[in-house]
Amino acid sequence: MKSKKEKIPVLEYIGKMIMYRPWYYLLNCFLWITIHMFPLIPGLITKRFFEVLEKSGGLNSEILSLMALILVVALTRSIIIAIGGRVDANHRFSMSGLLRRNLLECIINNPLIENKTSLGESMNCFRDDIEEIETVISFTLDIIGDGLFALGALIILLTINVKVTLFIFAPLVIVILLSQKAMKYISKYRTTAREATGDVSGAIGEIFTGIQAIKISGSEKYIINNLNNLNEKRMKYMVRDKIFVNIMDAIYENAVTIGTGFILLLTGKYMLEGSFSVGDFSLFLYYLPFVADFAGFLGEIFARYQQGGIAFKRMFKLLDENMEKELLAHNSLYLKGELIEEKCNQEDIEFKSLEVKELTYKYNETSGIENINLRVNKGDFVVVTGRIGAGKTTLIKSILGMLPVDSGKIYLNNEEVKNNSEKLTPPIVAYTSQNSNLFSDTIKNNILLGLKDEGGKLEQAIYSAVLDRDIKNFKEGIDTLIGSKGVKLSGGQRQRVAVARMFARKADLYVFDDISSALDIETEIKLWDRMFERKNITALVVSNRHVALKNADKILVMKDGKIEGQGKLEELLKNCEEMRQIWGLEA
Repeated sequence: MKSKKEKIPVLEYIGKMIMYRPWYYLLNCFLWITIHMFPLIPGLITKRFFEVLEKSGGLNSEILSLMALILVVALTRSIIIAIGGRVDANHRFSMSGLLRRNLLECIINNPLIENKTSLGESMNCFRDDIEEIETVISFTLDIIGDGLFALGALIILLTINVKVTLFIFAPLVIVILLSQKAMKYISKYRTTAREATGDVSGAIGEIFTGIQAIKISGSEKYIINNLNNLNEKRMKYMVRDKIFVNIMDAIYENAVTIGTGFILLLTGKYMLEGSFSVGDFSLFLYYLPFVADFAGFLGEIFARYQQGGIAFKRMFKLLDENMEKELLAHNSLYLKGELIEEKCNQEDIEFKSLEVKELTYKYNETSGIENINLRVNKGDFVVVTGRIGAGKTTLIKSILGMLPVDSGKIYLNNEEVKNNSEKLTPPIVAYTSQNSNLFSDTIKNNILLGLKDEGGKLEQAIYSAVLDRDIKNFKEGIDTLIGSKGVKLSGGQRQRVAVARMFARKADLYVFDDISSALDIETEIKLWDRMFERKNITALVVSNRHVALKNADKILVMKDGKIEGQGKLEELLKNCEEMRQIWGLEA
């Protein structure tokens, strides 16, 4: 992960993104350079128009031809702008789409990533930060085109009158210097404004997901006041940023006015002498705003460049260390062709055993698990038990690759597993966590999550999860919308929807992490009974409940991250004090 002080190589990253579709970028570049260079032609036509008009004193065929040429040039430029706009929109989408795709893939495929940012900050990263980088890439086209126009205009004007040109461009040089000076302030203000926006988004997200808790605790007034304070803070930073930008815009606009004044002061003498024509005067007036815009645009591109570096930093904050390669990888966006099939573990392996040897993982020097040995054979019902903080969930997550093991090995069918986060998935292992993760959708879609309901798998999963009676009581049945994170369901119903999701996926080994904690005794007994109805089921269960312990083929007793004892219930109740304490506490 990039540190705050480490400089982000923005140009290098942008270059790698451009190489994703280089020919698209070159086409886009050609179109927009042409668009930005086109105003050179109307300027020269205008110059010739006034020169001819000054000499002839009235309309003639050349003047009419010049007027027609102006219309043709304007129409041609409009057509190129329309084409360039379409190409640029597609190119921008490919750049932002690539980053969003890779960022999401990095998070999904790397369960070891510790997300230290709030939901609001993460959403801003996917939306605003990636849009910022997309804009920086697009602006490289504009800066090239505007720069070539300014260079061309400068050369043309120097051929007319060197002194007047230098005097006119002098204020613009000052504007460019001011832009560079203002860059750090613009970057600072926009960063604080973006962070404030993330705080507001995060607060709103937490309010929506915690409505019941807010109502139960009677904290509506406090929550609203807190949200108002965050909004006022955001407004303060946004207004400050806007004021500073407006001041810079005013400086750019005044540069044009000052330049026009210089033209009027300097050219009067030359026009009287006859060395400076009305056409020359019109050309200077025509080119000046475009060149001034370029000077102002330099300031914005400097600020955008700085902001692009901050945007990359915020993305790296979401990821694990040294994941620049994955973030900038050239992957398909699948915008055309048929939909690809769901990627899942397709290996045809007959499950025989899962074993861990000397497994160790430490959160810090004291928390975690140490030297855990465990074996689950086909058909075994193994229960991991222990008090709160004993390391039960840590053990499960370490086995399944959700936490990085410090040492130890994991074996599937006596073969070492390297990439357990990918290998130990359906149809080999299916898992239900202690905290159910549901989506704002129907019960059916939360269970299937993209799977096809074939062979009655949905009905069987609902039955096994003891969810059938609840669904009958819902007005919309299985198509009932459950709200954000299942807010419309009780804790037990949420847990059983997650269990049904697990049962809907064929697996040789089912892993439960204290799923019965939110269930009443009657429902829990039904859950275990229906699970045992499945033939030759293999399960690794975290539980302190008597019904689970009584049915266990093997019990693993944990204390302070270590194995305190293991064996059958009767044996452990005789020989293990910790097991007796757990059994007594549960009773």
